[in-house]
Amino acid sequence: MSDKKPAAPAAAKAVTPDMLTVPRKEAPSDLINLVGLTRDAMRTALIEAGTPEKQAKMRTGQIWQWIYQKGVRSFDDMTNLAKPFRAMLSEKFEVRVPEVITRQVSEDGTRKYLVRIAGGHEVEIVYIPETDRGTLCISSQVGCTLTCTFCHTGTQKLVRNLSAGEIIGQVMVARDDLDEWPEPGRNPNDEAKRKLSNIVLMGMGEPLYNFENVRDAMKIAMDPEGISLSRRRITLSTSGVVPEMARTAEEIGCLLAISFHATTDEVRDVLVPINKRWPLEKLVEALRSYPKASNSERITFEYVMLKGVNDTDEDAHRLVELIKGIPAKVNLIPFNEWPGSPYERSSNNRIRAFSEIIYQAGYASPVRKPRGEDIMAACGQLKSETERARKSRKQIEAELKG
Repeated sequence: MSDKKPAAPAAAKAVTPDMLTVPRKEAPSDLINLVGLTRDAMRTALIEAGTPEKQAKMRTGQIWQWIYQKGVRSFDDMTNLAKPFRAMLSEKFEVRVPEVITRQVSEDGTRKYLVRIAGGHEVEIVYIPETDRGTLCISSQVGCTLTCTFCHTGTQKLVRNLSAGEIIGQVMVARDDLDEWPEPGRNPNDEAKRKLSNIVLMGMGEPLYNFENVRDAMKIAMDPEGISLSRRRITLSTSGVVPEMARTAEEIGCLLAISFHATTDEVRDVLVPINKRWPLEKLVEALRSYPKASNSERITFEYVMLKGVNDTDEDAHRLVELIKGIPAKVNLIPFNEWPGSPYERSSNNRIRAFSEIIYQAGYASPVRKPRGEDIMAACGQLKSETERARKSRKQIEAELKG
């Protein structure tokens, strides 16, 4: 197999007949958005709006089920609530999710949504259908502060954190598009029949730099009277914010993926600059305690394959030594190229050789099949439309060095 650099996917390959553009809606109102509120926060808001305290818990449960179990957005459709109560809700509250601006469908069935949130900012969501599951990749920030040099998203500046409502709202938007809300008489908690069965926090941003909002959103996703996904169907991917990892185990309890990508501090300092703050020794120490704290099955080590950078046999052997004793699997990610990228994808032969060393050491080492490359929806390619400008390679490299 040749090591010749593969050509970047041409923009023209995007499946334009399956691209939907939605006109911008009116500016958001001053009403309180119930989406993203915790149960306690919703109960408090209802009491402050005049709901008798003795009824507030029951009303919260009813509204919760309408929003998260049935996907209802209009208070008029919440038929087990009295009409005067529905009128009050309409005057003071709303059920708002992010606006879908564009929807693209890849040749492999991957869907990418560009959505607009408060302030006119935009983020991207990706849905990946597979034979046994449907995975939604959601974002936690507008932009990113980590500047990982192989990641397209990392070439833009952090704008702000997403609210809990904007995070769980991405799940609701995808369920709308997939027609996923259960019909009357169907068990809403039957995960086996779901099109959207898994959530990964691997989109734009570092989830652990927005911990509280991510936690609250995932609590909503796991709530048995709502979307009702088990914690083992939610994976949070972090670049290594060590102090927040124990909190993740205790307060969320989801599966953990770590953007590892290098086996020496020298290389990881360049690829994942957060390593300068929490180097490999501290990171691996924190990872060793995570499975015990969260009862997690395995930690997933994400490892992007970069030609001549981190893909040698020596790297593979060092990786095995680093993760020794940790319940783990290693996802090898062929580098998804983007315009101006300073890196190249490792050859298929090199990736297979690397994978075999990991496998022979007793760890699962699947090679992730790139999905949605034709619509720039693959891992590391996400970038909001407001920030996506044509830049030369020199401009990109200058930003990375800066």
